[in-house]
Amino acid sequence: MRFGVSTFVTDEGIGPAALGRALEERGFGSLFVTEHTHIPVERESEYPGGGELPRIYYRTLDPFVALSAAAAVTARLRLGTGIALVVQRDPITLAKEAASLDLVSGGRAVLGVGAGWNREEMRNHGTDPVTRMRLMRERVLAVKELWTKERAEFHGEFVDFDPVFSYPKPVQDPHPPVLVGGSGPTALDRVAEYGDGWMPLYGRGTGDLAARIADLRERAGRRVPVTVFAVPARPEAVAELEAAGADEVLFNLRTEPEDDTLRRLDRLAALL
Repeated sequence: MRFGVSTFVTDEGIGPAALGRALEERGFGSLFVTEHTHIPVERESEYPGGGELPRIYYRTLDPFVALSAAAAVTARLRLGTGIALVVQRDPITLAKEAASLDLVSGGRAVLGVGAGWNREEMRNHGTDPVTRMRLMRERVLAVKELWTKERAEFHGEFVDFDPVFSYPKPVQDPHPPVLVGGSGPTALDRVAEYGDGWMPLYGRGTGDLAARIADLRERAGRRVPVTVFAVPARPEAVAELEAAGADEVLFNLRTEPEDDTLRRLDRLAALL
C-alpha cells in the first residue's frame, strides 16, 4: 500500500514547494492536487458534497504550475492531478503540460482525469455537459497519441488534427499513468478502455469497492491499479481499503496556512 495526500492548493494555504518538501520529508509517496479554472458567480449545479461550495474551490492554483514547484524541491514524490478537468482543456496543450511536468520531475508525473460536475464552469469553456464523457474519452486518447507518436494525429468527433510534432515526450515509458476518476455506473468502462488506473473518491460509490475492483480487473484482463482519493485519516479506513484491494491511499489534506499544515502532516504521518 502506498500513501499520499490529495488537497486543494490555493493562494490562502501552504505553498506547493513547502508542501512537497514536507510530504517527502515525512515519507509520503505522492501529492495530488485538484483543479478548477474558475467558478461562475451564477451557478445552478449542486455541489456534490452538499451545502455551500467551499471557498477553496474558488482559489485553486493551476495544477501543473503547483506540481512543478513541488517537483523542484523533491526527488521521489509522485506528482498528480486529482483531477485535471480534461473537458476544459485543449488536448494538445494538456499533452505538453503533463509531458513537461514528467520531464522536469524526472518521470514522476501522474495524470488524473475527470469530466467534472460544474456544468456552468464547463460551458464557459465551450463544452456541452451532455457530451462531456465522449469529449473526455477523445481528449485522453489524443493526449496519449501526442505523448507516444513522433508524428501524432487524431480524427474523432470532437478532436481532429492532422500529423503534428509535439514535444517534449514524457520520461516514463510509454507515458505517465492516466488515472480515471469517478465511480458512476460507466466509470469502470472508461477505466478499462483508456485508463491506466482508477481513482474513485472515498465515500462516493465505494461501499462495494472490493467487488468493483474485482470486476474492473476481470473486464480489463489485467491488474488495474486503484488509487482512492480524499480518504479520511482513520486507521479503519486504511484497513478497509487495503482489504478491498486498493493500491494507494490519498489522505484528504485540509487547506491551511503552512504551520497548521505541518502539524497536521505530522499527525497524518503516524498512519503510514
